[in-house]
Amino acid sequence: MDSTSKGEALLAAAHALAPRIEAEADRIEQDRRAPADLVEALLEAGLFRMLLARDLGGFELDLPTYVKVIEELARADGSIAWCIGQANGLLNYIAYAEPRVAREVFKDQATILANGPGENNRPGIATPVNGGFHITGKWMFASGIMHANWLLAVCNVANADHDQRLMLIPKSSATLHDVWHVSGLRGTGSQSFSVDDLFVASDYAIRYAPECRRQPGVLYLFSNNGLFGPSFGSVGLGLAHSALSAIVDFAAGKVPRGMERSIRENAVVQSSVALAHARLGAARSYLHQTLTEVWASVCASGELHVAQQAAVRLASTHATHEAAAVVDAAYTLAGSNAIFADRPFERRFRDIHAVTQQLQGRRAHYENVGAYLLGLEPNRSFL
Repeated sequence: MDSTSKGEALLAAAHALAPRIEAEADRIEQDRRAPADLVEALLEAGLFRMLLARDLGGFELDLPTYVKVIEELARADGSIAWCIGQANGLLNYIAYAEPRVAREVFKDQATILANGPGENNRPGIATPVNGGFHITGKWMFASGIMHANWLLAVCNVANADHDQRLMLIPKSSATLHDVWHVSGLRGTGSQSFSVDDLFVASDYAIRYAPECRRQPGVLYLFSNNGLFGPSFGSVGLGLAHSALSAIVDFAAGKVPRGMERSIRENAVVQSSVALAHARLGAARSYLHQTLTEVWASVCASGELHVAQQAAVRLASTHATHEAAAVVDAAYTLAGSNAIFADRPFERRFRDIHAVTQQLQGRRAHYENVGAYLLGLEPNRSFL
């Protein structure tokens, strides 16, 4: 199956699963996790392996097609799309893993990764010992950890300057902490995990540095931020699409108290809906065009430049915030109906504002890209 056919098949799989995901949305929200049978269906469809290298049993999908799949999932449910995006983004690190270890971990078709930043932004500590490391630490916001079976724990090596490793550990070796009591993206189940003096063999300690990259594919020239940014921006676009569709359906039948006509005949509603459509379409086109152009250029040259990273970051951030504006517009037009849990507005409102609060969605990225466009040195760790 060629790349185009793979992408079409995965997009079709996401579309086919959408009604089932929508039907499970309340359960996902209430349980703060994806149901096991739904996870199984997502695994069978290959959606957790979209960005895994082909020689490890993955699809190694091109980035422009990948974000379309994420958006399709987000139209059904933001938390499911977020978890799929998180698990796939982490596969970027596996391109730097010892090949024998990567093959061993991913020979299990049910392998799913999760990780999160260190508590208070402090990585764990890895103390070198014979044959590996003893690691101790606590990590937060591990999206999808409830259905994952392997974790990536970032650690600083003790008594070493600028030596950081990603420790690949079985989830069964960690202690989970139930801290995910939040307003939005509840279904991601982004709990914390910790370990205390856990031994990790050297081969399972991934060094994320250019000279350690083992996979030659174009996909792995992109940083983890270069994958997470457009992925989570596409979660926003999917949420916005559904919110806008919902307000159009709602407006057709809603007749305000004391009036004889539905609100779709109101000029303010009409102009607001038109503007929201324009904003969503423009943001989506900008992101897709940017990814397509950058992807084609990188495929041709074999190099990813700072200008291209900045372009992807800007389009991703813009998609996120334009999507939030569209969801806000739909929420406002729905009036008091928007606050009811059984209406299609309030969860998407909460979810999109959880997206904007996450590192990948913050407005500070505009400042960083703006600095680059003005000839200043950007913070490359955010590109």
